[in-house]
Order: sequence, then C-alpha cells, then structure tokens
Amino acid sequence: MKLDDLVNAMESIAPTRHAESWDNVGLLVGDPQQAISRALLTIDYTPEVACEAAGQQCDAIVAYHPPIFDAIKRVTATGPTAPIFDAIKRGVAIYSPHTALDVAEGGTNDVLADVLELRDRQPLKLSQPKQSQYKLVTFVPAEHVERVSQALFDAGAGRIGNYSSCSFQVKGAGTFFGEQGTSPAVGSSGKLERVEEVRVETVVPISKIDAIIRALRQSHPYEEPAFDLNQLAAPPEAIGLGRVGSLPEGVTADMLVNRIKRELGIDHVLVAGDPARLVRRAAVCAGACGNLLDDAIAQKVDLYLTGEMRHHDALKAAARGVTVVCTLHSNSERATLKRLAVKLKEKLPALPVSISKMDRDPLAIR
Repeated sequence: MKLDDLVNAMESIAPTRHAESWDNVGLLVGDPQQAISRALLTIDYTPEVACEAAGQQCDAIVAYHPPIFDAIKRVTATGPTAPIFDAIKRGVAIYSPHTALDVAEGGTNDVLADVLELRDRQPLKLSQPKQSQYKLVTFVPAEHVERVSQALFDAGAGRIGNYSSCSFQVKGAGTFFGEQGTSPAVGSSGKLERVEEVRVETVVPISKIDAIIRALRQSHPYEEPAFDLNQLAAPPEAIGLGRVGSLPEGVTADMLVNRIKRELGIDHVLVAGDPARLVRRAAVCAGACGNLLDDAIAQKVDLYLTGEMRHHDALKAAARGVTVVCTLHSNSERATLKRLAVKLKEKLPALPVSISKMDRDPLAIR
C-alpha cells in the first residue's frame, strides 16, 4: 500500500481545506509514493510514542497534534526535533489532521457531543469560508488535449471531492498572429492563423498552482500557451468548531461529569460553577477552547465541556451561569482515536491500524 492511499483516506475523513488557517495539517513527513505496512494513531508524537512505533514496526504515524507546527530552522538527532529526525531517518511518514478532524462530521467534537448525548447539534462557531481553489482555463490543439490534460491531473489539478481527473472540454477556434522572431508550433509567423482548439477547464488547488502551471507550460505545444486563472468563491458550508445542542430533561451537571469520566476513561475533571445545575443545553469543544466561551454563553448553554480554560474565563463562565468541565487538554481529544481507527479500517482494510498506548496528557492530577 502507498502512503498516498492513507493521505487520501484521511482527506476523505477530515478534509484539510476545512482546517483553521493558522494550523499545519496534512502530510508533514514522507513521500506519498512510499510503501507503508502499518499505521499508529496518537494525539502527540513524543519520544515515547516514537519508540513504541519503532517496536511495532509502524511506518506511518497519524498524530492529531502537528509535531511540526511553527517554522523550524534545523532538524537534528538531539533536542526537540529528535523524533522528526528519527522518523525521516527510518522512513516513517507523519500525517496530522488536527482542526480538520475537529470540524469534520463524526470527528473530535462530535465524539465529545456523543459523550453528552447532545441532540439537534450544530457547530458552536461556524468557520469562515476559505478560498481554496482556482479554475484554470486553457486552449489546446485537439491532438494534444490528452497529453496536456494528463499533465495537469498528474500535477494535482482536477480533483473534486472523491473524484479525480475532472475537467470540461469544448471545441472552438483560436486565432493568433506570430510577430517577428516567433516560432509558432502551428502555422507560421507573419500571418494571422486560425486553429481548431479545445477549451479545457479544470479546478486547481491554491497550494498546487505553481506546479500545475509549470506542467501546463511543459506539456503544451505552444511557445506561449494562453490560460486564465479564476479564483473560485468558497461555497457556504455548515461546518465549524465545537458543537452545541440540547439534552433530555432532568440531567444535572454532576450526572454529566460522571458520564464524561466514564466515556473518556479518566478519573478526574476540573469543574467551575454549580455542579448541581440542571442542564438543558450544552456545548463542547475539544482542546483549549476558552476563546469560544462567549459563543457558548451567547447560545445560552448551561454546561460547557472542553479540555482546558484560563482562570479568568472560568470565573466569567461561573458568573454567567455556565458550569465548565475541563478534562485536561488532550484528554478531551484522545477518544476520537478509536473512531478514527474504525474509519481508517473501513477505508483501508489491508492496512493494520493501532492506537498508541504510550500517548497520554503531559499533565496529571494526583
């Protein structure tokens, strides 16, 4: 199996185009064409997890948190980049979904929403539509259409959802006048030429524009191929961070705390506000989501489940009648690995997938 198969499976589960703009998601280490035989899922790619992966002969890691986040100037065998150095040295690929998985249907925040059994759920905060694609329009002599189109597709053009090699083609006529010094591939310079051409339209990811235009120039028979790039407006989608919804009558915050600990497999949580409060409406957001507290308050929730929150935000929540439950950061995210493993096994039944036993939150309540 190729690493590209795993990348495509992850892309279908948690499309990276939906990740937050500040995030660093997708394939971080590896060659899409390299062979892989076993994958390990983890929240954090720590030295302990790296040793575990080596012991299990895993050559692909799906690390929820990007182990490469800020710009780095060197990767060495010692220091904080040692796990990355070791992965590259041993040919181990690393993929990170992070906020792409947070907003995905059935992803990190839906797992938390399932813990609370939220009904009529919706995103706590809708994501802003992102410009992610251009439409490329070019004009190719009919006998060269297949070659040029394939070059564009090989460079990354023409992918729509789970479909590849997508384009629209229509026949027409092109005209040009080759001035002095030109060597047209069709006709001759110094006269107006009229050529039967095919208009080829396809979509282009913003991240691959340079490679695709380079492929166009290299494969096109003309000295100066004509083309247009039109930025496409992002369609509105009901996706976003967190989840908010309603609960059955008669559920208290204390009852939900017990459920949270049981379902997440943890012994302790941090609670701010009234633990006996009756909860009719609740919100969840995995990780550090104090910045979405105002959104939760605006939604008139009685309880807010997250990983961690600043001291003054917890005070604010309690003062506004919201009970906050904090699990510690990665404890709010780790349960999603089980669901992710199931989805990957459905899409890639030939790839053994396991969940790290060495991965744990760096903080512990004693």
